[in-house]
Amino acid sequence: MTAAVVTGIGVVAPNGVGTENYWRSVLAGRSGVRPLTRFDAGGYPVRVAGEVTEFDAAEHVPSRLRVQTDRWTQLAFHAADMALTDAGADPSEFPEYDMAVLTSSSSGGTEFGQHEIERLWSQGSRYVTAYQSIAWFYAATTGQLSIRHGMRGPCGVVCTEQAGGLDATGRTRRLLADGGARFVLTGGTDASLCPYGVTAQSANGLLSDSDDPDRGFQPFAATAGGYVPGEGGAILVAESAEAAEARGAERVYGRITGYAATFDPRPGGRDADGGSRLRKAAEQALADAGLEPAEIDVVFADASGDPERDRLESMALDRLFGPRGVPVTAPKTMTGRLYGGGAALDVATALLSIRDGVIPPTINVPALAPGCDLDLVRDEPRPASLRNALILARGHGGFNAALVISRAH
Repeated sequence: MTAAVVTGIGVVAPNGVGTENYWRSVLAGRSGVRPLTRFDAGGYPVRVAGEVTEFDAAEHVPSRLRVQTDRWTQLAFHAADMALTDAGADPSEFPEYDMAVLTSSSSGGTEFGQHEIERLWSQGSRYVTAYQSIAWFYAATTGQLSIRHGMRGPCGVVCTEQAGGLDATGRTRRLLADGGARFVLTGGTDASLCPYGVTAQSANGLLSDSDDPDRGFQPFAATAGGYVPGEGGAILVAESAEAAEARGAERVYGRITGYAATFDPRPGGRDADGGSRLRKAAEQALADAGLEPAEIDVVFADASGDPERDRLESMALDRLFGPRGVPVTAPKTMTGRLYGGGAALDVATALLSIRDGVIPPTINVPALAPGCDLDLVRDEPRPASLRNALILARGHGGFNAALVISRAH
């Protein structure tokens, strides 16, 4: 398959806006999880979250677009601008049908929709903006990025919750290999920290009810009790290796070398893997990359924070790599789970890890739970020579995805 490479990264995260700002925070173990401030969360089951506090839409998004779009799309605008600048790429210099946009989405424009519903019931239908019909829609970010940058090749959106960032990146590789595009904006963002969004999220029963930012999200820990939500994510520039070389790309962060997705059986279905198909996705991604388990140098875990789901992921890793057979990390403990943006941010983090030869830490895990016997990198970064990273993600409802990222040379 034609090699797909990542040449640009743009990050908007609770612990840092801008790729290098975010990366410094991660290596320092600095968390962006804090008490919710975007609304009064006193009467809601979630009181801490990963908020992006360093982003002001008025500074980065034209006013004509701010009234048309949800915060989720506005975060993607800024991330895409940073990714394009990082890649040294001007979309106006590419044929419009050679460029594509493929993003992930989970909640869509939740906050925009909430405000329009409030206007409907408090003032009447005449006060509902026409943009309600598009701003909430799952494909709104893809469409807006396509319009803004003149990218008219194959565009789409993947809606597989937390797994979506891997699904979008993996499908981007296939799009580049098939010749459908030579330059793709991919990844994803999310922003649903509003009453409507938090109420919808809490229905899955997996959110932490802790009001302590340091104890709300402790994956694989004996004290795990769910996860905290967050907002933000990452947008990546992906190209065929030939196209990147031909235009003289300033840098290549890494190659997208393997991808696979599976779906769990219906609830109650049990087998040797406890009804999870996560291990199968990982095995297929390694096969797609042409790698053996021993060639994986680090795993970026899904790390749900739910004790049973953590146990199943730990079991999958044990069976694939052997007991404590590979270093495992979950930097998302510093951001919360970002749904449509979470796995995309993990891809960006893995690329930075390979670039700098260091495994970022997992924070707030004082002791591993029984059944989670992992070589979990905790509290401090771990220097390592990294060639290949495996990234895992699961979306609520049974989605599993696995992606392999490899060193550029």
